[in-house]
Amino acid sequence: MTLTINNQSVETSAHTLSELGVELSLPESGVAIAVNNRMIPRAEWETHALSENMQIVIIKAACGG
Repeated sequence: MTLTINNQSVETSAHTLSELGVELSLPESGVAIAVNNRMIPRAEWETHALSENMQIVIIKAACGG
């Protein structure tokens, strides 16, 4: 399926946010994900189903200032 992740079209075989995180090699902590402008708590990633054309924003925490 095709998703828009951080304004780029991405093909994925993931069915949940958790699977997407594994596919994208996201770190275990310091990451936030919004789907269609709604933040999804990490506790819901495993059950949050993905569907065609979803808009996803991935934010990674960074050290420094």
